[in-house]
Amino acid sequence: MFEYLLNKEQKKLRQEARDFVKSIPRQMILDMDADRIQFPKTFLREAGKLNLMGCRYPVEWGGRNMDWVSTCMVMEEIGMLGYIFACIFGVGAELVCDAIILHGNDEQKEKYVKPLLKGELFAAECLTEPRGGSDFFGTTTVAEDKGEYFLLNGQKRFIVGGEGADYFLVYARTDPDNEPHKSISCFIVDRTDGVRSEYLYGLMGCRGGGAARLVFEDVKVPKANLLGELNQGIAIFNTMMIPERLGTAAMTIGAANPAVDIATGYTSKRKAFGQPIADFQGVSFQVAEAVMLLDASRSVIYSTARAVDEQIDGKQIRRMISQSKKFVTESCQKAVHHALQVMGGIGYTNIYPVERIFRDLRLASIWTGTNEVMSMIIANEWYKEYWANKKTETIRDMEPVAAEAGAKDEKIFE
Repeated sequence: MFEYLLNKEQKKLRQEARDFVKSIPRQMILDMDADRIQFPKTFLREAGKLNLMGCRYPVEWGGRNMDWVSTCMVMEEIGMLGYIFACIFGVGAELVCDAIILHGNDEQKEKYVKPLLKGELFAAECLTEPRGGSDFFGTTTVAEDKGEYFLLNGQKRFIVGGEGADYFLVYARTDPDNEPHKSISCFIVDRTDGVRSEYLYGLMGCRGGGAARLVFEDVKVPKANLLGELNQGIAIFNTMMIPERLGTAAMTIGAANPAVDIATGYTSKRKAFGQPIADFQGVSFQVAEAVMLLDASRSVIYSTARAVDEQIDGKQIRRMISQSKKFVTESCQKAVHHALQVMGGIGYTNIYPVERIFRDLRLASIWTGTNEVMSMIIANEWYKEYWANKKTETIRDMEPVAAEAGAKDEKIFE
């Protein structure tokens, strides 16, 4: 952590988060990875009691009225426990709550946000469907207006908290005949009649989060549970890309950090050819690379968090968020790869938790928008930004600064 980035209040919150992380029993972490725990309600209840969730939200709804820098710091600290703990922590408090705080009314905040941040209710976001995840506008879940309520039918897949959550944030098509970006709405759906966890996934890593396929069959959703405006779910989806992707990136740093710490200690003590293996450049250079990647990731995360707090241009934020998610998740995966590599065979066993961290972090570049989608967004926004900058002519054009810049018939574009 970069100390100079935090004020006294933030450092106090960080210590609270660290104390909480230390309090989590070793057995809970092991039971999560073994799928003996399907959803860690005790963990969330304790976090709620300590007022650690949703620190950037207004005090009246259960937050601390802090900022995104504080949020990223907390997510990093929680990630130290394991990636799945941060996933569970963030899905409800940083994704679902964010949507309701930004787009909901006071009644919805009172009913759903306050108890969730206290650790009394649990929530999950439902976006991905069996037919696809990245194609938001291709949703086939339907909510029909029946006058007094909406009738919800469809399925959602890979839902963290699908087993365990008390209510769900669900996107569904409400106007099938309209163009895609004007046909989807967002609903707060209680776990009630017609809502069931149809299938629990056996995951490579990040176990214990209740990842499930949810089925909604003739579920009556009260009109009061429509979030935002009818057929304007895209507005909620767009704002949620910030907590989904920035939060994901921040917690990845925390989850990767223990692997690098363990590898540093191991290589300092492990001897070969009569000396600590850290003395060999083939080892120490990989540890140095891992440390550099984590510090670079922190630089990216906290500068992006500050940009969000300052509410800079939305399109630039969109690019920065996507860059952060892609760069940080891939950098952290590389850092853990280096940690596992320098530990050799023992790192591949469950004698150390590095193998679990390696498995867990493979999810980071897949969920909340694959990194390929991030590249697509980055490219799209950068090209638009490039041509917009060209029109302003405030930056010197360096293309002519070449000895033969004006050579006849050399610059061919068609």
